[in-house]
Amino acid sequence: MYTAYCRTFQGTMRLGMKFLNWRTPQIVEGENSLLRLPELIQDLKLERVLIVTDKGIQKIGLMNPLLAQLKALHISFVIYDETVPNPTFTNIEMAFSLYNEHNSQGIIAFGGGSPMDCAKGVAARLGRPDKSLSDMKGLFKVRKEIPPLFAVPTTAGTGSEGTIAAVVSNSETHEKFAIMDPSLVPHYAVLDPLLTVNLPKHITSTTGMDALTHAVEAYIGLSNTKETRKYSREAVILIFKYLYRAYEDGTDIEARAQMQRASYLAGLAFTRAYVGYVHAIAHTLGGFYQIPHGYANAIILPHVLKYYGDSVAKPLAELANLVGIGKVSDNDERKAQLFIEAIEQLNVKMNIPNKIQGIDNHDVPLMVERALQEANPLYPVPKIVNKDEMFYLYQLIKQ
Repeated sequence: MYTAYCRTFQGTMRLGMKFLNWRTPQIVEGENSLLRLPELIQDLKLERVLIVTDKGIQKIGLMNPLLAQLKALHISFVIYDETVPNPTFTNIEMAFSLYNEHNSQGIIAFGGGSPMDCAKGVAARLGRPDKSLSDMKGLFKVRKEIPPLFAVPTTAGTGSEGTIAAVVSNSETHEKFAIMDPSLVPHYAVLDPLLTVNLPKHITSTTGMDALTHAVEAYIGLSNTKETRKYSREAVILIFKYLYRAYEDGTDIEARAQMQRASYLAGLAFTRAYVGYVHAIAHTLGGFYQIPHGYANAIILPHVLKYYGDSVAKPLAELANLVGIGKVSDNDERKAQLFIEAIEQLNVKMNIPNKIQGIDNHDVPLMVERALQEANPLYPVPKIVNKDEMFYLYQLIKQ
């Protein structure tokens, strides 16, 4: 009965999604495309903007060319740089207050997934000032237009510049959840590969694996469309071709640019086809232990794919064919196995372990409960698991 309920809910959602007004960001891309952003803001007749970022980006001066150009065009800005990994309610409320104090007219999200999520959280509060962040948990709780939102990713992984989701954390309850609404899709996305050339290797690897997880979970889910399958396939091809290149040589501009494209495409895929249990588990680990999201996804992904077994053999075999894994004579089950092994090998080459340290057994029951609350009935996963099965998945991933 439980599985039937979940599948009925997912079927209804799949039908309803066809009638939503999906916004696709206007893309500004290529080397030094960041310098075109201020003119775009000026063309929109915006005079004051809030920039949401983090201390690390401020410290290395990555925004300096943008700030200089904004000043040259007499566009006033105020910077919120207190964003932490897994941005908290406090982060969002502080940035929201700063936006209002400055009478801002738009938001620039500058950074990785955390500044993006923080900025989207601010946008949600601006769209619905009558609602708290907790009130907007889940689907379609904003449903109002937001101010112009400009996404400038400095990593290639989250795909947040093209998604409907803002993932936020309540530091008091250790709960991490998503606010998902089509109105939160950024209006513009700047994909400048020069912003990613100085990323540390461990950030390149884990954010890249985050993008792979988005593409794979979207592809194996049951709410795919012709369009999302296309996005996922292209993203997987690009990631297998360029991620390790970007990891080995951070100055490889072609690899950096192609990983940015892969991340964006994977974001477009999962924002319509959803993710699955890998993300649900990873979100609990971020909420409880502040484990970086991409790092958690990279470790969890092979374990969950193995657990799905035959239910994902066909789609994983299709992905294996795309990236040249396996022999023509191999059956789907063998190709799927080889595809999972290729993910594991990529993790090993990039020094990502296969288990997560520090998970406290006392926390697992609550994490199981929260992961299931997030995933079921919403995520159209290949196989629906119950509480005991989810508990087993946690045992597989913990050191």
